[in-house]
Amino acid sequence: MSTPVKRNLHSISAAFEIPGKFLEARPSGSSGHINDTYVAIYQDGGMPVRYIHQRINHHVFTKPVEVMENIARVTGHQAKKLKAAGYEDIERRALTTVPARNGLAYHQDADGNTWRTYLFIEGARTYDSIETTAQAAQAAWAFGQFQAQLADLPGARLHETIPHFHDTPARLKAFQAVVKSDPLNRAREACREIEFILAREDWTGVLLEKHAQGLIPERITHNDTKLNNVMLDDTTLEGICVIDLDTVMPGLALYDFGDMVRTATSPRPEDERDVSLIEVRMPIFEALVDGYLGATHRILTPSERDHLAFSGKLITLEIAMRFLTDFLQGDTYFKIARPEHNLDRTRSQLRLVELLEKHEDAMNEVVCAWKPKG
Repeated sequence: MSTPVKRNLHSISAAFEIPGKFLEARPSGSSGHINDTYVAIYQDGGMPVRYIHQRINHHVFTKPVEVMENIARVTGHQAKKLKAAGYEDIERRALTTVPARNGLAYHQDADGNTWRTYLFIEGARTYDSIETTAQAAQAAWAFGQFQAQLADLPGARLHETIPHFHDTPARLKAFQAVVKSDPLNRAREACREIEFILAREDWTGVLLEKHAQGLIPERITHNDTKLNNVMLDDTTLEGICVIDLDTVMPGLALYDFGDMVRTATSPRPEDERDVSLIEVRMPIFEALVDGYLGATHRILTPSERDHLAFSGKLITLEIAMRFLTDFLQGDTYFKIARPEHNLDRTRSQLRLVELLEKHEDAMNEVVCAWKPKG
């Protein structure tokens, strides 16, 4: 790490209520690409103690103070729930924010950057992809437990850190508008993909209609339910802590489960060019259902359970729409590594939608057959 960055982190560390002497800080090796994350080491009582310092990307999260207000409320409530349940290792099972010296959960530096500090969770790590049913079950249980813990969060509604994030009908309207305007004359390259999406227009409003009818309640959701946002214990491989809480906000529980299905059931990356390699791993889906319902069966409504399988194909269709919208607009939102990267992503996701459609009856049978253990 360069001396100016180290000096800056040393001054940032002084803004937080951290006992001990600052020794060093290094960029985190995690796979996050939005915020700047550093692992810092302090000497406290003759022992090295690690913390996470993180600078929030205010270009992505334009209201970082609201992000931190959400996180402080959520993690504080988690800690209370864990204590009431008799857990002794609370600081490993929920992120712990270290307060700034002014009492807030964040510090704003002279350049206008917003910083936060977490206790480092020892003896656990994240993984970038799901390889086993055990990993799938533990990740799903952790995200489900996260929702269950926050079902009775008191106080006002959380801030929407990204408004209308999973408003699928709104995503469809944006897609239809750019197809019609076709600003870069790219629509001819994606005729089949456009037709595929428009043929499934009726799906887009299903969950929000059920919500309007009172059958699917608004909950607190994570909105980025990839495996690498759950820390697994090094020894037991238990999913112990959900991390990366910037997108925690009001939403539907099915958004989170649907994105787990999207990111976990296929063994291939979301930009796979050879769509013949994409598949739906039913044992992984069964593990997701087992873990998720194991944590949430007491809070979910019948309509939420009935739409678990549907949510996977809906969220996958939504992200495909977003990729194709960006391609037609000129690749202005998602980072690309090649000229047709967003079109490749679209095709990969639409192939997964097609396969999820074929497996939907079997998936519904898995959900219907699930019973609590014990």
